[in-house]
Amino acid sequence: MDLILNQGNWVELKFKLKKLYPQLTDNDLHHEEGLEEEMLRMVEYKLRKTKEELRVIIEEMGYSPMERI
Repeated sequence: MDLILNQGNWVELKFKLKKLYPQLTDNDLHHEEGLEEEMLRMVEYKLRKTKEELRVIIEEMGYSPMERI
């Protein structure tokens, strides 16, 4: 997916994901610099989505997979 996350916009994206998918917890969406792929794999697993499906969801929220979010 090549998402590079930063704390600035992550709070907004995290809120949107939790609103859309209430089964996601703060622990599921805990962001640590350099561990984004691990977190995203956990989200994919919990939502039963593929990497591509999650990329589309994030794009629909207004984020590009290659931009720093």
